[in-house]
Amino acid sequence: MARKVKCVKLGIEAEGLDNLPFPGPEGQKIYDHISKQAWQEWLNVQTMLINEHRLTVFEPEAKAFLARERTKFLFGEGIDMPEGYQPPEAEQYRT
Repeated sequence: MARKVKCVKLGIEAEGLDNLPFPGPEGQKIYDHISKQAWQEWLNVQTMLINEHRLTVFEPEAKAFLARERTKFLFGEGIDMPEGYQPPEAEQYRT
């Protein structure tokens, strides 16, 4: 049976993560209060932020930026979208 959490991001009871996303208190907080669905949404946003800001993820400044944005996205008011960001349009397939 899947572990359930009261997801603070989505405001619903949902399936929790299988493991801590990373070690330490912040990883434990995410494991205890964030659902798989909300975590996946964060991973998608994180990818967008890395691409739009052209981050090198192993640099300390980039890691700190992503940690701040992760906390804002999962537990706070949400993130500010990069200036000029246009989400990709769904591809149109012709039959």
